[in-house]
Amino acid sequence: MSAITSQAEQKEVAGEKLHGRVAFVTGGTRGIGRAICLSLASQGAVVAAGYGSNKEAAEQFCQEIEERGTTGSIHQGNVGSAEDCRRSVAEVIEKHGRLDILVNNAGITADRPVLKMEDEDWQKVLDVNLSGAFHMSKAALQHMLERGSGRIVNISSIIGQTGNIGQANYAASKSGLFGLTMTMAREAAQALGKAGKLTDDSLNVTVNAVAPGFIETEMVAAVPEKVIDKLKLQIPLSRLGQPEEIARVVHFLCADASSYITGQVWAVNGGMEM
Repeated sequence: MSAITSQAEQKEVAGEKLHGRVAFVTGGTRGIGRAICLSLASQGAVVAAGYGSNKEAAEQFCQEIEERGTTGSIHQGNVGSAEDCRRSVAEVIEKHGRLDILVNNAGITADRPVLKMEDEDWQKVLDVNLSGAFHMSKAALQHMLERGSGRIVNISSIIGQTGNIGQANYAASKSGLFGLTMTMAREAAQALGKAGKLTDDSLNVTVNAVAPGFIETEMVAAVPEKVIDKLKLQIPLSRLGQPEEIARVVHFLCADASSYITGQVWAVNGGMEM
């Protein structure tokens, strides 16, 4: 863990912005997802963390959440399966009685140039990164609209804004999240309006996206140092981002006070795509 990350976690201040809320974060036990879970928990939210296969690590993370004085739970599933998406959302609602926040964070890569990319490489990335967010959101949205309030945050990427050699599948999936976000935001507002649930003081159901730049995670740690140094030259702030810097934007968007923000893409990339 870097010195910056340690300082960020040490400075994390508990609050009440999300007290009584239930949040489900896919891919929530490591990297950016882990930071998002901890940030939401620090504001009083009950956190349900989704994970793929490492049950031991997920259980350890759940214990860490509870040691911080917040209720937590873990939910195993394949985000690339529509059935698993529906099941896991129902599981969270059944366990905690409600779902106020959904963060679609789970994502995978299968990098190859277009001319060498296999059909499976293309499809599996789209299934998890884009279709998974759709199926998770559809299940959560129905519950949120019935209650008249909720927050959905899709974690996209700067690669969805700029493209990247060898990542046509990843770029397409992350760019697709922008259109999905804006369409769901419009449809959620329309549905609330038809139901007479849009008032001057309503919490609303909002849908937004966050597009991180290059963030210091386990995935980036595997990149050669010389490549990272070259990458930093392209970033005006001359450093990689920290997971906590993404998490703070997510927890801001999930707060009640952010009820007038919807259909937006929040870029957190050190100015890289300017």
